[in-house]
Amino acid sequence: MMRHSALYNEQTFYKQFIDDLLHAKREIIIESPFITSNRMETLRPVFATLLTKGIEIILFTKYPGEHDEDIFRDQATEEILSCVEMGVNVQFIDGLHRKTAIIDKEILYEGSLNILSQNNSREIMRRIEDKNEVRKLLNFLNVI
Repeated sequence: MMRHSALYNEQTFYKQFIDDLLHAKREIIIESPFITSNRMETLRPVFATLLTKGIEIILFTKYPGEHDEDIFRDQATEEILSCVEMGVNVQFIDGLHRKTAIIDKEILYEGSLNILSQNNSREIMRRIEDKNEVRKLLNFLNVI
């Protein structure tokens, strides 16, 4: 049985997500196929704060070369390099399209919103606070 579940859209997601990030104690895992400079302007300072607290950030994304347009390839490359320089553990998954985040193996976000690139699209994300559901997803993804 789920302890807590809530739905967010592109307008309400980031306030809750950043609040959850700032309360993280150990580890953050994010799957986001796209990464843009515009979105990272908001998230980069949050990541920097977390890394100074010793919180591990693991980012799964697709290879920049998989992006169709030069601007997206260039931005992804630039932002990935910036993340690695900060201390983010960046891993590549061919053909990645999943959009998930897991915080301290206690909070799970899943839905259609590209966490590191969302801009003008209409999206949905479900926040689930349930260790069993997180464990199920980690086992299903087989990435950790």
